Amino acid sequence: MASFTVIGAGAWGTALAAVLARGGSQAVRLWAYEKEVVESINARHVNEKFLSGCPLPESIEATSSLEEAITGAELVLSVMPSHHARRVWSEMKPLLTPEMLLVSATKGIENETLLRMSQVIEDVLTHGAGSFEPRLAIISGPTFAREVAKGFPTALSVASTDSNLSAQAQAAFSSRCFRLYRTDDVVGVELGGALKNVIAIAAGVVEGLGYGHNTLAGLITRGLHETTRLAVACGARAETMAGLSGLGDIVLTCTGGLSRNRTLGMELGRGRKLEEIIAGMRGMVAEGVMTARAALELAQAHNVEMPILEQMHAVLEEGKSPEEAISELMNRPLTQESPVQPA
Repeated sequence: MASFTVIGAGAWGTALAAVLARGGSQAVRLWAYEKEVVESINARHVNEKFLSGCPLPESIEATSSLEEAITGAELVLSVMPSHHARRVWSEMKPLLTPEMLLVSATKGIENETLLRMSQVIEDVLTHGAGSFEPRLAIISGPTFAREVAKGFPTALSVASTDSNLSAQAQAAFSSRCFRLYRTDDVVGVELGGALKNVIAIAAGVVEGLGYGHNTLAGLITRGLHETTRLAVACGARAETMAGLSGLGDIVLTCTGGLSRNRTLGMELGRGRKLEEIIAGMRGMVAEGVMTARAALELAQAHNVEMPILEQMHAVLEEGKSPEEAISELMNRPLTQESPVQPA
């Protein structure tokens, strides 16, 4: 029997553990930081804290011990918040082996280094004592954890520079209701998944201010244009940003009622303070808040103009009012939709 491990028992990690367990031919160990989550999953087969109302396969066993979770695993999936990634991977490193298939489903950019999650993982695992070259793949795409846990048909991307690894991850996760598409564009898949969270906050602001579908459609389109510019500047392919991990993820998180980033933006648009909104999320993470600063610094480092990102950073970090941010976006100097192509 294959052995799979999931590190991080938030809503998304729990849903992915359910995906891995549905085949019935593999044991799935789920590492949770919170003791009450471990007890809830093992005793009642539900994550009452982060994914209530979604029964889990009985083959999922939760633990708060990294050693117990990882030892003997063939595949290790990380789903921790991006700002915890370096610390948790450092703690995991002595337990990992070069033969394991490592998969990251974390969406974000490390604030201190501006590294994508695969770069953080490689930085941890290829330096210092016990270093090795990881067999690494990334998964990202338009997904709400609750819908995945309920078995709704879902499609997303799996990326690796090694096609054999992406094919192995594809085989491990894919089922009648969960489908992965392979790509070698790791940069595009990761940046698409990270940047869309900031655009989703802006989409929520639009709704919170009471604007309509015209405004939202324009925001999504220009937001995709901005994220594509930055991703391409960082080495991604533009067509990746038109796929599941780009356009698909932006559309979902900007329009879906289950999006935490969109919900946070709505509350900002209604006049609530960021600190108050976060306090009411009860441990849930809106990655866009953490990503906005790093993404803006990354854009500045590559000399890429990103007006929506700049305004959302000002709302989140500088206390700018959402009304003023939207007004400044609408009153920027007039320009072309796309760069003029040379004759």
